[in-house]
Amino acid sequence: MAVVRRAEVRWDGDLASGRGVVHARSSEAFTELPVSWASRTESPDGKTSPEELVAAAHASCFAMALSAGLVRAGTPGQKLEVSAAVTFDRGEQGWRVVSSALEVKGWVRGLDAAGFQKAAEAAKGGCPISQALEGNVALSVKATLAQ
Repeated sequence: MAVVRRAEVRWDGDLASGRGVVHARSSEAFTELPVSWASRTESPDGKTSPEELVAAAHASCFAMALSAGLVRAGTPGQKLEVSAAVTFDRGEQGWRVVSSALEVKGWVRGLDAAGFQKAAEAAKGGCPISQALEGNVALSVKATLAQ
């Protein structure tokens, strides 16, 4: 069964000096998150950006995929701390998202560092957000097994 999630944006003004607000319609988890061009290309100043929202989506999706993979391998994780750094850069063809770099620190009994990196690589490829970005954005993952 397909699942649809919805978000809305209201934008006022032009690109450079305008501003908008993002609203999570499906969950109502956030409303009126401010967004602006300057928050994308300069300092956030308390506003979000599409790239920050992509980073949040990628980090949470990856955490779920890695957690599921660890369980399937018989080494469930006790805790995973995941971050995603999404880079928005201006190139020859204009502004675009160029990379998403994942970092994960995991507390996993019964797994060595090499095994954890292998699991992280598999999760990067299996995460639906990674799959949506694949071929358009450079993806990487750095995995550290906590002691």
